[in-house]
Amino acid sequence: MSRLAEAAALLVEAGQRMDARNWVPGSAGNLSARIDEETIAITRSGVHKGRLKSADIIEVGLDGAALRQGQRPSAETLLHCQLYRLFPEVGAVLHGHSVAATVLSLAGDIHFAGYEIVKAFGFATHDADVTLPVFENDQDIARLAKLTEPVLLEETPIGYIIRGHGVYGWGSSVEHAFWRLEALEFLLECELQRKRIT
Repeated sequence: MSRLAEAAALLVEAGQRMDARNWVPGSAGNLSARIDEETIAITRSGVHKGRLKSADIIEVGLDGAALRQGQRPSAETLLHCQLYRLFPEVGAVLHGHSVAATVLSLAGDIHFAGYEIVKAFGFATHDADVTLPVFENDQDIARLAKLTEPVLLEETPIGYIIRGHGVYGWGSSVEHAFWRLEALEFLLECELQRKRIT
């Protein structure tokens, strides 16, 4: 099995798991995995992530260009490429549009304090105040990448959100990225529930 085929199988499964949690409505979201130092596998544009097929996963270079003529990668491919370029340890990037991420990003800055599950991101204790960066949405993805890059380099955050849009999570593999995204979504849902009762 080729490395593209292996990555595709893992991303198809991740898409199904994200869909089961209502994190990727419609054709929202995009998923990718590193193939090697120069290429990544990523979902093509306009496909439902819960109904992905291996043919919906295509190869692109770190410049975001599809390696096969006529293939159209996700509109936000450059944001994935940026994470692979900046952080060699990143092996997969998952982006979803959950209700909690979308609503909270419209309400202002996002901080997590006192949650045990922050240990999923390498913190030694729950007694940490963790900021989740929120960036203004922009249809110009190259410009958005320029906005996010200084923050990524300075803070190496646990993920980030595009306001009114959705959350980005990453990890060393597709599985690692998924459980980090799951932890992040848990934190976001907790914060949303807290706002409902206060």
